[in-house]
Amino acid sequence: MSRAFNSPMTIGNAMPLVGTLPTSSLTAAVAISSSNLNSSVSVAMLLTGKIVENLGICSQVVFLRCMRDRWLIKKAGEDPKLFVKDLMFDHVPVRLYQPKSPSSGGRRGLVYFQGRGFMFGSLNSYDSLCRYLAKGSESVVVSVAYRLSSKYRYPTSFEDCLHATVHFLKTAVDYGVDPASVIVGGDSAGGTLTAAVCQSLASRADVPTLYAQVLIYPVLQMVDFNLPSYQQNHSIPFLYREQVAVCGLNYLHGDMSVIDEVLEGKHVPADMKVKFRKWLSPDNIPEEFKRRGFKPQVFTSHINEVHEAVQKFLEPLLSPLLAEDTAICSLPKTYILTSEFDVLRDDGLLYKKRLEDNDVQVTWYHVKDGFHGVVSFFNEDSLFFPAGKRAIDDIICFIKHA
Repeated sequence: MSRAFNSPMTIGNAMPLVGTLPTSSLTAAVAISSSNLNSSVSVAMLLTGKIVENLGICSQVVFLRCMRDRWLIKKAGEDPKLFVKDLMFDHVPVRLYQPKSPSSGGRRGLVYFQGRGFMFGSLNSYDSLCRYLAKGSESVVVSVAYRLSSKYRYPTSFEDCLHATVHFLKTAVDYGVDPASVIVGGDSAGGTLTAAVCQSLASRADVPTLYAQVLIYPVLQMVDFNLPSYQQNHSIPFLYREQVAVCGLNYLHGDMSVIDEVLEGKHVPADMKVKFRKWLSPDNIPEEFKRRGFKPQVFTSHINEVHEAVQKFLEPLLSPLLAEDTAICSLPKTYILTSEFDVLRDDGLLYKKRLEDNDVQVTWYHVKDGFHGVVSFFNEDSLFFPAGKRAIDDIICFIKHA
């Protein structure tokens, strides 16, 4: 099942953005207010972010994300339609959202892993989104506060997500959830964690089988940073080409000294490139996604020291797209959301093909006017893009009816 939509985007009460998404417009979009933020505060944040970037402290986008998480996002108060409670699932902090309305049987459950490059975010960052998902899908939602790479390295985030998911699967009935109807999902880095958890649980007999997975513009491989979507969207917010490698390296060990070599593909030995090509070849990407420009890359010789430093990039826990067919074929039905103006678009397209080649049922939603992070801008009470609202509503439709 595949759908694609295209319409102008609105930033709060500002004029629509039509066609391609220029970097300057999207960067400014973060700081433009609609109804809740004072415009002078927004402009101040934008200018301060630019100063911080010019000083070499961090990028303007990272600064604005941090300010948004720190100052603009707070946990909402009591909800007339939800029970909301902070809990611990096997020593992992979670926030549970449980509809108050009566249910004739066990509800569907959604375990959600936040994105933000393994580096940022909190339960409050995703509170509004998770409330919306729970109410819209009439499901019990569990938001997982896995430990972040700013302090904890690979595979800590994955382990936290796995432990929380297993705990929920084993105790689902305690929260009014049918154990056979549990879905895992996440956006960006959360999509990586979703795919990895799903692959890890597919062969386990000690827990109920996952019903489905939801992958929202996921990071699925750390091999090729020169796919068509990386070339076309390398400087489009809210995720630049270099930032993907930075987030991966920070999660792995925090050493950025090899970033240039990684971006050039010098961390992958020739024999592995040959093996991975059947899964990562641009030939597997439909031609319509190459029309905005694509220059095929020539194989570069690898540097052994670089490969040794980041060889874990090639493990399925960090690059789920590289899992063997035996792991892929046992996965549950899958929802994949991709955005046209996103460096990670082709990761989703390639995974879609791999799943379909292994007879896994896939529902694909492509946002023609979308960018990385667009789902976060679904709420008309703050920063708003119609594309984000359409996307999150489609996800809810899948959760309810898959």
